[in-house]
Amino acid sequence: MFVALAGYLAAYIIKQPASIGIILAGIVVGPSLLGLVTYTDFVASFAQLGAVVLLFTIGLEFEVEEIAKIKYLLIALAGVVVPWGLGFAVALAFHYNFNTSVFIGTAISATSIAITATVLEELGRLQTPAARAILGAAIIDDVLALLALSVSEQLVSGSILPIHLLIDFGKAFGFIFIAVVPVRLLLRRFIIRFNPTKVAEKYPEAMFAFAMVVAFLFSMAAGLAGLSPVVGSFLAGVCFTGTLFKRSDIFREGAHHLKVIFASIFFISLGVLLDTKTLTPGLLLFTLALAAVAIVSKFLGCGISARLLGFGGKEASVIGVGMAPRGEVTMVVALIGLSQGYINRDIYSALILMSLLTTLLAPLILRNWLYRPGKAREVKLV
Repeated sequence: MFVALAGYLAAYIIKQPASIGIILAGIVVGPSLLGLVTYTDFVASFAQLGAVVLLFTIGLEFEVEEIAKIKYLLIALAGVVVPWGLGFAVALAFHYNFNTSVFIGTAISATSIAITATVLEELGRLQTPAARAILGAAIIDDVLALLALSVSEQLVSGSILPIHLLIDFGKAFGFIFIAVVPVRLLLRRFIIRFNPTKVAEKYPEAMFAFAMVVAFLFSMAAGLAGLSPVVGSFLAGVCFTGTLFKRSDIFREGAHHLKVIFASIFFISLGVLLDTKTLTPGLLLFTLALAAVAIVSKFLGCGISARLLGFGGKEASVIGVGMAPRGEVTMVVALIGLSQGYINRDIYSALILMSLLTTLLAPLILRNWLYRPGKAREVKLV
């Protein structure tokens, strides 16, 4: 925690995204350099908790109508198909077998919304059309990545059953629909009735505790539906958007303070996850090629499709770069491939490093090229 928050402060001093400073701090104390912290199940659990809290607070800034649009579905579809195809092709070019190449393509197809959302929030750009497109497409991207994983597992096993794909697809979209329609309505009615009560008057922090209960409940439900838990927490935040709390200042300040702490844990875990000592020259070359393909494929798939759907040139570039970070979904797919013997530990390490490289590069491009310092609002530390 000391190192994570020190990296958080250092990033603002050098005017770079907080995520970058914290990840670099994780690399320093992790097995790559000092070896003071290793990536254990304990660290992984706290990292997941951090991502859940982070996406809940991001969701508080969005209305359902802003992220549920057909054009975001088309952007997400292109953002999964193009990376999958190019990832598969580059793996074959490095002489990996069919099964391994399939899982490599699947692993680089999913976007991590935690990284880009944090950077856009820091830059004061979270309410721009490009940001709404990124978050809307990233949620759908998570569903499509789940479907791609199901296809890949059946493909390498030699039998594709459409009924299994429909079940996976139905569970994922069924959860999203239930979360944003009936549950959202019930939550708002509950809050309207709770506000006038003596409990709300005497214990204003009770609503914050209730909101976090809902966030973690949504996260668990998303996991049961086969989605990343962060999709559930993000939708929980969306459900609370626009609701009038008795003391909304306490609610929002509590969420923001919690985010600073737990988001730092999430980002530092990404740095700790990396162990450069395991990389051979050949594996490093493959990792760099994979990272380049991962970034370019999202830029082409999401950026060009966004441009064709009416976004301006700069907005389309922001969407293409903003969809580039890989994260928890890539790690899950890589772990499944490793456990089932479709990829070996070297490939697993390459996928983790690729994830980290895209996580580092995308925020740097957004802040220092597409959104240069001076154009963004000042960010106040809490």
